Amino acid sequence: MKKINISEYSAAKTGLCLANDTISEDLYQQHHVYRGLRDLEGKGVLTGLTNISEIVAFKKIDGVKTPVEGELWYRGYKVNSLIDEIAPDSFGFERIAYLILFGEKPNEEEYLEFSKVIAQNRTLPTNFTRDVIMKAPSKDIMNSMTRSILTLASYDKNVASTELEDSIRQCLLLIAQFPMLAIYGYHAYNHFENYESMYIHRPSQALSTAENILMMLRPDKKFTELEAKILDIALILHVEHGGGNNSTFTTRVVTSAGTDTYSAIAAGMSSLKGPKHGGANIKVMEMMKNIRENVSDIEDRDEIRAYLKKILEGKAFDNKGIIYGLGHAVYSLSDPREVIFKGYVEKLAHSKDMDKNMALYNMVEEEGISLINQSRHIYKGVCPNVDFYSGFVYDMLGIPAELYTPLFAIARIVGWSAHRIEELICMNKIIRPAYLSVMKELEK
Repeated sequence: MKKINISEYSAAKTGLCLANDTISEDLYQQHHVYRGLRDLEGKGVLTGLTNISEIVAFKKIDGVKTPVEGELWYRGYKVNSLIDEIAPDSFGFERIAYLILFGEKPNEEEYLEFSKVIAQNRTLPTNFTRDVIMKAPSKDIMNSMTRSILTLASYDKNVASTELEDSIRQCLLLIAQFPMLAIYGYHAYNHFENYESMYIHRPSQALSTAENILMMLRPDKKFTELEAKILDIALILHVEHGGGNNSTFTTRVVTSAGTDTYSAIAAGMSSLKGPKHGGANIKVMEMMKNIRENVSDIEDRDEIRAYLKKILEGKAFDNKGIIYGLGHAVYSLSDPREVIFKGYVEKLAHSKDMDKNMALYNMVEEEGISLINQSRHIYKGVCPNVDFYSGFVYDMLGIPAELYTPLFAIARIVGWSAHRIEELICMNKIIRPAYLSVMKELEK
């Protein structure tokens, strides 16, 4: 039997799929179907309740829904207030993780105990790095991590348990192990695919999560306090963002089916790696690189504005008509994470003699928002989101682009864990939305 080339076969069947699977826009409107679970004004369809966090982009003022400066709340506290409470010479990710997971701020004894639990479990099973992470390394570190997560399930004697104590234990283990899965995954790829030297540094129980990430990543293990502090802030700002974001909702949907912790977190990872979700900061970096290559003077505001206009018209960069990093699915006037982060970004840029690049970001932000407001009707306003600056920060920290989304995951595993626990406690019913069939019956 002659072997059929699967790539050629797939290409030949593409037209058939397009012909039979395309549903007209009119049908979606006729049946009031909100694609993406968002109505025509961008408001999310209500699918659940949560006590973990809150996002505020609008308020009713004199009975009218009015855009306001964005707010992000963790367990009843504004995120900017929580960050203000962190001492200048300490790190806050572990404190915030405790709050997100357990619903209360830790006292000093609880904080130290929790930090010790995380530190002591920054380990992997014997030979796991060699036999799993270093085997078939991939440039896609999110895929590498997801494979590792599912393999770690094989080492858990109570893997299938959905009892609360087992789920909490498993989540804590993954929170502790995620930095190793990410950094070791990158080093394996960099060695076997890029033919560079490989460094496998064991994490230190004396260091915070942010410090360990930089220490394990760098050949000389060295980093400055400012570098670690800013990475710590980045982790805090990415730790949680409501139940409706794609990866958290995915985690809750999969949890509702009664599956194990490892599978639920792996599902969240698969969602986060999408360029419309966790990969957004990479697109910002690619866009900024493109601007530098095509603008003769990056200090010329008129030239920057003219090129941004071409991007917005779909005539430059990736021809998608998007100025990446500007606008958010929920926030209107401002993204509170970006507002907080920008001050730290400016400090780091100054310390790295990158003020000129910082000025370029500011100019792109100002002119980009002005152009979007002029050319498009955005009912809720346009603001820079946290991804507009996060890639710039990671670049200044010497973090390779392959680790941008994995860093997001290292933070967001905390939020996923909290939502899995809340789903197990409160819901106890499989999530199953309805799809209306518009299929034509071809036989009587």
